[in-house]
Amino acid sequence: MPTAVLIGPFRFFFFSNEGTEPPHIHVESGDHYAKFWLEPLQLARSLGYDARELNEIRKLVLEHTPLFKEKWHEHFGP
Repeated sequence: MPTAVLIGPFRFFFFSNEGTEPPHIHVESGDHYAKFWLEPLQLARSLGYDARELNEIRKLVLEHTPLFKEKWHEHFGP
């Protein structure tokens, strides 16, 4: 599970076996989890986060989408 970046309490990461899926990012903090598609930006699933937290995470994903895409392509290829 390569970590793309740590921001505050959130760890943004990929699962190494998901390279056949469209680019996306997973995020976790404590026992909470979410997955966001990057193109277009969309919440795929969430466990434990409330609406306020998801809004905060969505803003972080939007802000760091270029980095997440770069890390995705470094790990999985073009």
